[in-house]
Amino acid sequence: MRVLLKATLDTEKSNELIRSGKMPELIKEIVDHLKPEAAYFGPLGGRRTALLFFDMKDSSEIPPVGEPFLTQFNAEIEISPIMNGEDLETGLSQLR
Repeated sequence: MRVLLKATLDTEKSNELIRSGKMPELIKEIVDHLKPEAAYFGPLGGRRTALLFFDMKDSSEIPPVGEPFLTQFNAEIEISPIMNGEDLETGLSQLR
């Protein structure tokens, strides 16, 4: 199932990681592990945020997906099922 992981990074913790030079390495490790179909980074609500779209085969993947953000960035995370246009079209066709 395609999911969206939204990670809102703690400002103080991410400032420390930027100053130490560790931020790029940690982000790269996470992206290399998840292999998202798309990854976006930017300020949402005034806080550093990562939006990663990837395939999750089983809910047991939640801990290894979320923990790096929680432990390394002290982030708040949300994981939500999400559809692209093709998925939506397929789902809506089943309503008939």
